[in-house]
Amino acid sequence: MRKDFPEEGEIVIGTVIDVKPFGAFVELLDYPKKEGMIHISEVSSGWIKSIRDYVKKGQRVVAKVMRVNKRKGQIDLSLKRVTDQQKKAKIQEWKRFQRAEKLLQFAGEKLGKSLEESMKEVGSILEEEFGELYESLEYIVIEGKEVLYELGISEEWANALYEVAKENIELTNVKVDGVLTLTTTEPSGIKIIKNALRRALKSNPYEDVTVDIRYIGAPKYRIEIISPDYKSGEEVLKTVANAAIDYIKKYKGGKGSFVREYN
Repeated sequence: MRKDFPEEGEIVIGTVIDVKPFGAFVELLDYPKKEGMIHISEVSSGWIKSIRDYVKKGQRVVAKVMRVNKRKGQIDLSLKRVTDQQKKAKIQEWKRFQRAEKLLQFAGEKLGKSLEESMKEVGSILEEEFGELYESLEYIVIEGKEVLYELGISEEWANALYEVAKENIELTNVKVDGVLTLTTTEPSGIKIIKNALRRALKSNPYEDVTVDIRYIGAPKYRIEIISPDYKSGEEVLKTVANAAIDYIKKYKGGKGSFVREYN
């Protein structure tokens, strides 16, 4: 389940509830009962004659969290520091969450549970395990309701969740990704890292799973997997990352790590 406050640097989505000459106030959809403020200097990179030319009451916006003061309950936001890619990803994430929440509500209604009760009883477990509620429902469709028993979810909930997910989710290719970090103190470090990435690409055991590795900024690389299902996607992601890390560790000062990301 989400925290009480967002973290600095986090991308959030919200609705503009008031606009003043000096800035706009936003109700955060990710964090119920929390509001943030966008100062006019953080609305756009260019000169602003009137803030209302850029934001209006009722408008849905994607913003970056600049500062958080939990004691005062203040959250400072920025619009101009959000990239188009971040905006698109956040909107997609929110749409998936809304759909997942609705499906969870349907499952809860079968058991006479409210949405709040459903989130407490199973939603929080699924989010903690999979990182995203909708992704967990997709996984249930692929692997079956038995995976829920392993999480300690009751049979009645497992039946309800599986039935709703099976009826409402149509599976397509899925994407899983994460960030790989590789470093070495060898003089030929660049060549060694390139070889580590080549080794990683060759470690993919499936023909129907594609692997893409892109440079982010030294020493980080993004691994993106496109797969017919999450199980094989996660397997390949782990295999590819480990192949690169195992290779780099053979060299002087060679270190590697991998962080799974949920978009």
